[in-house]
Amino acid sequence: MIAILSKHRRELSVAGVYLIILLALARQGRLHPDRSYFHQQFRDDCISAAPLLVLGVGMTFIILARQIDISIGSQFSVCVVLAALTAKMGWPMPVVILVPLVFGMLMGAFNGALVGFGGLPSIVVTLATMVLLRDGLSYIREGAAVVGLPDGFQWFGTSQNAGMRVIVIGALLIWGLFVVASRYLSGARSVYAVGSDFEAARLAGLRPRHVTFFVFVLMGGLTGLAGLLFAVQFPQAFVNSGTGFELRVIAAVVVGGTAISGGRGTLVGTLAGTILLGTIASMLHFFNIRAQWELAIQGAIILAAVASDALAVRRSA
Repeated sequence: MIAILSKHRRELSVAGVYLIILLALARQGRLHPDRSYFHQQFRDDCISAAPLLVLGVGMTFIILARQIDISIGSQFSVCVVLAALTAKMGWPMPVVILVPLVFGMLMGAFNGALVGFGGLPSIVVTLATMVLLRDGLSYIREGAAVVGLPDGFQWFGTSQNAGMRVIVIGALLIWGLFVVASRYLSGARSVYAVGSDFEAARLAGLRPRHVTFFVFVLMGGLTGLAGLLFAVQFPQAFVNSGTGFELRVIAAVVVGGTAISGGRGTLVGTLAGTILLGTIASMLHFFNIRAQWELAIQGAIILAAVASDALAVRRSA
C-alpha cells in the first residue's frame, strides 16, 4: 500500500488539491445558495475540459517520448473549421467526424516525419507549423468564422443536455481506451522506453524514430477528435478557436506528473491536472477574486510541479 501511494504521489496530491477546492466551493454554495458552483458551473467546467482532456492524452505520449508539440492550438483551429465546413456542406455525420480526424493525423505525420526521420528539434518544427497553420488558416478564411451550421451538427444533432453528455462521455472513453492501451500494449511501453533513453531503446531492438513519428500522428488524430468535440458546442466556428490551448494542455500534463524530461508519467495524472486547472477560473469567480489571478495561480502550480520533479530526480541520483 505504501509503495502504491509513493508511486502515485503526484496524482494523489493533485487529486487532493482538487478535492479541497470542491469542498471549499461546496461550502461557499451553502453560504450563498443562489451562487452554488454545483448548480450549473460544475457541468460547464466538465464540458469545457472534455476537448482539453483528449488533447492531454496525445500530449502525454508526446512528452513521454521526450518531445513537445506547440502547434496543437493551430491544428485544433484547423480541425474545428474543417469539421464546421464539412457539416455546412451537408456531408453525413460519419464523414464530418472522419475529416478532422484524418486531417489531424496528416498534420501530425508532417511534424513526426520532420522530427522522427529528419532529426529536427520538435520545438523548432512545431513552432514553425504553429505559425504556418495559424496564419494560413486566417489567410484562407480571411479571418471569417464559419456560420450557418446545420442543426444536425450542433450537439451531434441531439438536445443540448444529451449532447453535453455525449461530449463528456466521449472524452472519458477516449481517455479510458488509452489508459488500458498504455498498460497492456507493447507499443505504449515503447514510448516510455524511448523517452527514458533513446539510445538504450534502439539497442534493445526498438525503433525510436518510428515511435517518435507515431506519437505525433497520434497527437494529430486526437487533436482532430478534440476539435470536433469543441465545434459541436457552438453555432459558429472561429479561426482562432485553439489559441492558447497548447500551453493549457502542456500545463495540465506536467501538473499531472508527466516529467518534461520524458519517460515518466500517467494518463490518470493528466486527467487530474486537466480538471484541476480547468476549475481555477470558476474558483476565482465564486470567491470574488479578480480573474487576472488565474494565470498567476496556474503558473505557480506549474512551477511547483516542475520543482517537485527536479527534487525527486535529485534525491534519486
